[in-house]
Amino acid sequence: MGYIMELRKLVGTRPIILVGVTVLVKNAEGHVLLQKRTDSYDWGTIGGSLELGESFEEAARRELFEEAGLRAEELLFITNLSGKDFYYKYPHGDEVYNAIAVFEAIKVQGIPTINDDEGLELKYFSLEEPVENLNPNSYMILKKLGYIRNW
Repeated sequence: MGYIMELRKLVGTRPIILVGVTVLVKNAEGHVLLQKRTDSYDWGTIGGSLELGESFEEAARRELFEEAGLRAEELLFITNLSGKDFYYKYPHGDEVYNAIAVFEAIKVQGIPTINDDEGLELKYFSLEEPVENLNPNSYMILKKLGYIRNW
């Protein structure tokens, strides 16, 4: 059982600060890889929370492999995101304020494949047009990074 599940046994659904990572994977056309999530059935960026003792880079590599079956030769640190804009309430009621380290995966190896129970589908999106059913947290990440401009 992971750290967050253990913590939730103690605090229930109350808001917590959730430290995590987002890994942006782009194809040759510059489209961003998103996963259709099993908990909310919407499209979200690749990423997740840190486990105890794990670095941001270790978490990014683990999440990239678990959620998309990919490995990156290099992770390029982009920015940290946090604050009230990154509040999220999960469908089952857990509330979090995300503090996120964002990376871009460089020289990605593998074929996008779901390796865990958190995703239903993986697909590249251009982000020139609105993504139907985009996760609100992922929308905010992509908006803050300038990937979403006109919608």
